[in-house]
Amino acid sequence: MSIEKGDFIRVSYTGKTDEGRVFDTTDEDVARANNIYNEKGKYGGDVIIVGAMHTVAGLDEDLVGKDVGYTGSVTMPPEKAFGIRNPELIEIIPITKFKERPQVGMPVEVDGRPGFVIKVIGRMTTVDFNRFLAGQTVTYDYEIKEKIDDHEGKIKGLISLYLGRELPVQINDSTATIETETELTYNQRWLMSKVQIAREIIKNTDIREIAYIEKYNQEILEGKATE
Repeated sequence: MSIEKGDFIRVSYTGKTDEGRVFDTTDEDVARANNIYNEKGKYGGDVIIVGAMHTVAGLDEDLVGKDVGYTGSVTMPPEKAFGIRNPELIEIIPITKFKERPQVGMPVEVDGRPGFVIKVIGRMTTVDFNRFLAGQTVTYDYEIKEKIDDHEGKIKGLISLYLGRELPVQINDSTATIETETELTYNQRWLMSKVQIAREIIKNTDIREIAYIEKYNQEILEGKATE
């Protein structure tokens, strides 16, 4: 059966620029070979909801109508990838705004905005605040690994997509209970993602309620006490 919008699938991919530079991949060997390996990253494929913009628009659209096991490539213009480059987002900033002297290519953050240095002349720095790879045509080689039909697999996959790891999940009728870890209490990534995860589960499955549970026991409490 062909993939449709709203389906949960596991997809592996490698993204490349026009020059052939690999900038993203779910393949650990490819990441290592191209010096973009992240030891905290998750490899092996991502679980996404087709049509939910969990990946770039061009790839998201190309998945529809394909079958599980499909392997192919899609090349997309900037407006279907990382957006058009906006010259108004290139700004000249005094080097006194930086804690260390900026260098060309250095990633920086100015007033909460991420960017990278493209020029340094005297005491002034030119910073590009455009989205990474904005204005570039990119290609994704991808494979649809599987379609996920069970609720537990869908929920664990979404949590892994947003958090980078799985959490225990229990399904009881139309309620899903997700056991969180105490260390996530102050994890900003988790605090920002858990409502979105619940929203997407309820929208795309027949689960009607999500319960997040924190568990404490003597071992956990003693561990906290010794920190």
